Amino acid sequence: MSQQHPVRSTGTPPPRPDASMSLLNNVMDHALDDGYAEASARREAEGGGLPRTLRAKLGLAAGLVLAAAVVTVGAAEARISAPVVAKERQELIDRIDAETAAAEKLEQDVEKIRAEVGERQREALEQHGGDQAELVALLSGATPVHGPGVKLVVDDAKDTEAGGGGPRESSGFSDTGRVRDRDMQRVVNGLWESGAEAVAINSQRLTSLSAIRAAGDAILVDNKPLVPPYTVLAVGDGQRLATAFQDSADGQYLHALQENFGIRTSISAETDVRLPAAPSLIVRTAEPRGAGATKPSGRATADTGKGTS
Repeated sequence: MSQQHPVRSTGTPPPRPDASMSLLNNVMDHALDDGYAEASARREAEGGGLPRTLRAKLGLAAGLVLAAAVVTVGAAEARISAPVVAKERQELIDRIDAETAAAEKLEQDVEKIRAEVGERQREALEQHGGDQAELVALLSGATPVHGPGVKLVVDDAKDTEAGGGGPRESSGFSDTGRVRDRDMQRVVNGLWESGAEAVAINSQRLTSLSAIRAAGDAILVDNKPLVPPYTVLAVGDGQRLATAFQDSADGQYLHALQENFGIRTSISAETDVRLPAAPSLIVRTAEPRGAGATKPSGRATADTGKGTS
């Protein structure tokens, strides 16, 4: 009886330890994508990469030499033109300096001529003023004056910024706490009305022909800008002038600005204030034509003519 060998069961092989990392194994085994590998192989088969023939190598060398030549020429031109540009820049600076110096000299000449004209105008006032020459010179601002008077300081409110806004804008003003040209106009007119004999703002002498205007946020007196605080000096009977101004409508207006908008003001009587002469004068004279001059209606008139020195 034949013996049959038993069949031994081999069973299933044990799982690999990295079976759960098949994606990482695939990436490691195939680092180069198949498409890139095919393209690289095709380029090598067609003779790609660096040129292998002598002609191709000479062409590549010629291209590199040409590029180097272009870069070298550009650098040389920049180096050559740099001194030229610097020279032109220096010439432009010299021209600006020269023109600036010429403009400053012209301004000095204008100031000198203006002073000469003012001096001659003062001499004309003294010669033709007659018995009231001193009074005419005082009212016209031709001479500096000093004597008892008042000192009035007007300043913007604290922490006031330039620009519009606030209650005063709706009333025709451009800001709440800033002193405007119309405010200074009322102050000066109030001092004249209260008995001031001469007035100056920030050492700028005022006359009957002076103008107080605004240019943006600046106040101009006879076209000269002033900055706050505005110090107003007035010659007159100090205590009486201060009291009269405070009781006037313009003084009450200034008090209302202080109460409602925070504008800072102070007034004090002074024993001696000094005011300079006006920087420029406009002298006008008038002469009657005569009693016989009549209009077409037959009424007599005393016409006047104007002249300026």
